[in-house]
Amino acid sequence: MSKFVRHKKKDDNHAEISNHFLACGAGVKDVASLPNFVDILVTYSGVTVAVEIKDSAKPASARRLTAGEVDFKNYWESHGGKWALVESKEDAQGLIQSIREHRA
Repeated sequence: MSKFVRHKKKDDNHAEISNHFLACGAGVKDVASLPNFVDILVTYSGVTVAVEIKDSAKPASARRLTAGEVDFKNYWESHGGKWALVESKEDAQGLIQSIREHRA
């Protein structure tokens, strides 16, 4: 008996965004292969954020959160976790800046 596991497809900008967080000095853990979870966990200045990556170059219909992603977001936030949707390097930079301002 074999069991097939369907892996999530990473967005085209996944590596670019992950690398931008790293260049800003953040820690990044790629967890995109986990079902019904976010794409990366980002930690910066003592703050950890669950980050869902979507590709801003795609139409809005292709950037919608899946039911599993929505369920995770609601679960995470209901337990006090921080969650963010990032579609570009600018969004990633904005998240880093937000953490800096919050920690100041």
